[in-house]
Amino acid sequence: MPPARHRRPRAVHSLLAGATAIALGLSGLALATGTGAQAADIDLITNGGFESGNHLTGWTCTAGAPETATVHSGAFALRSTPGAGDTGECVQTVTVKPSSTYTLSGWVQGSYVYLGARGTGGTDPSTWTTSAGWSKLSTTFTTGPATTSVSVYLHGWYGQPAYLADDVSLVGPGDPKPSPTGTTPTPTATASPTDTGTPTTTGTPTTTATPTDRPGLPKHLLTGYWQNFDNGATVQRISDVPAAYDIVAVSFADATATPGGLGFTLDPTLSSRLGGYTEARFKAEIAAKKAAGKKVVLSVGGQNGTVAVNSSASAANFTDTAWALMQAYGFDGIDIDLENGVNATYLGRALHDLAAKAGRGFVLTMAPQTIDMQSTGMEYFKLALNVKDILTIVNMQYYNSGTMLGCDGQVYAQGTVNFLTALACIQLKGGLRPDQVGLGVPASTSAAGGGYVSPGVVNNALDCLASGTSCGSFKPDTKWPGIGGAMTWSTNWDAKAGGGIAGTVGAHLHAMP
Repeated sequence: MPPARHRRPRAVHSLLAGATAIALGLSGLALATGTGAQAADIDLITNGGFESGNHLTGWTCTAGAPETATVHSGAFALRSTPGAGDTGECVQTVTVKPSSTYTLSGWVQGSYVYLGARGTGGTDPSTWTTSAGWSKLSTTFTTGPATTSVSVYLHGWYGQPAYLADDVSLVGPGDPKPSPTGTTPTPTATASPTDTGTPTTTGTPTTTATPTDRPGLPKHLLTGYWQNFDNGATVQRISDVPAAYDIVAVSFADATATPGGLGFTLDPTLSSRLGGYTEARFKAEIAAKKAAGKKVVLSVGGQNGTVAVNSSASAANFTDTAWALMQAYGFDGIDIDLENGVNATYLGRALHDLAAKAGRGFVLTMAPQTIDMQSTGMEYFKLALNVKDILTIVNMQYYNSGTMLGCDGQVYAQGTVNFLTALACIQLKGGLRPDQVGLGVPASTSAAGGGYVSPGVVNNALDCLASGTSCGSFKPDTKWPGIGGAMTWSTNWDAKAGGGIAGTVGAHLHAMP
């Protein structure tokens, strides 16, 4: 496939980024009390052992059922089977005390099994593992000053086999309540420091499973890459990027001498062209964009950016240094624009770890090449599904790719409305939510080697996917009114071409219902 000419034209350092699976040795329950009036530390979960038989008392499940053949303790456990578009989630709402600390734990078995809590009023916790045998998950959180209830959840992953769960507990300050058998739980105030459990395979990823947990972002997004280098397009400051762009992806991060480590510095040539663009001003302009309701992320990869996601050591460096750059510059998240292969398992774990550090508001975008999203068996597609719970949007590059198969099995040529709609359909039917699917297009014929379409064609494709109108010969059999939006390489090329993406596509996206 032709190289993606939208990338850095000069020699760059190799980007070695990694994915991490931080092994945690779980050592039992560390009980803590709130900061206000003290209450007894008790287990607040109803039917945490699933011993109520066929009724799963206390839990609301999409695909759950009692399990008797394989249990961690007692006579019953939970078995839940995810589907192609369902994680098999089980949820229980629990009354808690404001400004109090709680420990959530449970025993699980299966592929990509998650345990977490939502609505805590702070950083919502989540932890997960993949384990052939029973493995203990544990995490802690502190409720907000006005929080009186949280939702504890368990779930697996899309298309994965059934998972098992047992002995779920939420220990912290609370008022005793009747158990499913009518007895009153005995308050506890000590931990078991000798409980070794089975180490999980990762840290504590944050789960944001619904599109409503995207603070500050409109329903339909326009994403634009901002070039930290001069390749003939209009040179810009961050402040020069039009307000139509909801997400600005700063390209690109640089590799450090430490495997997996990421760095970032303003290109001195760019700074010179702009009459002196200091890091202080750059950071201030990022802050101003954020104050205006925009999101700014750091892009990792590009045509020349090679990331090896295959070791825990380099992965830990990736997570730590990416987080450090987010804090130093004010980035809202990370963009994964890797064009030399990914490892879905390792990189997925690293991104979950990064999301856990960032908390709510973390923005994760992706820009895979067209070939990378032809089927759910492709590693990049696997990655997108792996991080679906923290993924903001995938803006696949609908360019530099010639002809490709659409979701109907027919071949379509780039540079047409059919190409945009028939290939987007693959992702929409392959497990991504509509709001997670965007159309990545070049801003001009100079921005890519092939695949340019006019802004009007982009709008037609968006309308075709959202409402079934303005389609070409391919018309999807489903409508996706929540379609995520569009992306362009780059804001610089768009500016040089007259701003058609910002003006025409941006206005259309923001006017869509």
